[in-house]
Amino acid sequence: MLDQLRSMGVFACVVEKSSFSGAARDLGITTSAVSQQIRSLEQEMEVTLLHRSTRKLSLTEAGQAFFHSCQEMLAAAERGKIRINELRDDLVGELRIATTPELGATHVVPALSHWISAHRGLTVHFEVENQFVDLIQERIDIAVRMCSRVDESNHLSCLPLARVDQVLVASPSYLNQNAVISRPEDLAQHDLIPVNIVKNQQMMTFEHSTSRELVNVSMENRLQTNNVYVAKSLCQNGHGIARLLYLDVQKELMNGTLVEVLPEWKLPAYTLNAMTLKREQQPMKIHRCLDALKQYFSQLPGGRVFQEAS
Repeated sequence: MLDQLRSMGVFACVVEKSSFSGAARDLGITTSAVSQQIRSLEQEMEVTLLHRSTRKLSLTEAGQAFFHSCQEMLAAAERGKIRINELRDDLVGELRIATTPELGATHVVPALSHWISAHRGLTVHFEVENQFVDLIQERIDIAVRMCSRVDESNHLSCLPLARVDQVLVASPSYLNQNAVISRPEDLAQHDLIPVNIVKNQQMMTFEHSTSRELVNVSMENRLQTNNVYVAKSLCQNGHGIARLLYLDVQKELMNGTLVEVLPEWKLPAYTLNAMTLKREQQPMKIHRCLDALKQYFSQLPGGRVFQEAS
C-alpha cells in the first residue's frame, strides 16, 4: 500500500512538471527511478496512464481520472500533516488526565481551571479512579498520582510536583475521651480508620523529628473505607484515628475540626507526581499542562509539607 501511495505521488509530480526529468529533480531521485515507478503503477493497474512522445507527455482518459484521485490523496495527506503539526505544537485536540477523586476535586481542577478556560481549542477529559490506570490502554496523557517511591518504568516519565507528609489525625472529642497518646506505642490502644486503597495501612514506621528514633507500630481497626472523604467524616465524628495525607486534611487542621496526633513523630512522606508516557516529542499541550500543574503546587503554603520536589 505504501509503495502504491508513493507511486501515486510520483505520478502526480510527473503530470505537474510535464516531464520525467522535471519530476526527478523535484523529488530528488533519478529519471530512471521515476520511469520505473510509473511503469509499475501502470502494470499493477493494467492501464496506460501517459502517452509518451519525444516532445511531450499527455494523459490518457484513465490517466486524467487517476490524476484527480492522486491530487485528492496528496491534499488529504497535506491536511493530515497540518493537523499533526497543530496537535503537536498548538493547544488543540483532546487532553486526557487521570487522577484520584480527592486530588482531582481539591487540587487538579483548581490548578488547571484558568489554563483550561484560556485554551478553548482543548477538549479535556478527567479520568478519576482510586486505582492506577494503564496510560497506554486508556490513552492517558497525564496521570497525577501520589507515590511513596518514584518508579520510572521503561515507558513512563515522572515529574515530581511536591513532597507531601502523611499525618495521623483525630477529632478533639475523640482525643479527650480516650487514652492519652504520647508515644507511637500508645496507638495500640486506639482504633485506626484505614483508607484501604493504600496497602498495609495498619503497619506504621515513625521517626522522631529531632532524635531520629525509629518505632514500628501496628494498629487494629474495626472500620475501613476506600475513600478519603469518608475516612475524614468518620474521624470527625469521633470513630478513631485516620492516617491521611496532609494535602487532604490541611483545611480541617486549620479550622480545628481535626487535630494532628503525635506531630513530633513523622511517617514516610509521599511524592506527588505527574506521569506521562515517554515520547521523543511530547505534544505542546502536555508540556503546557505540566507547567500549569508545577506552578500551582509550587505556590501552595510553605512549611514542612509543601516543599517543591526536586
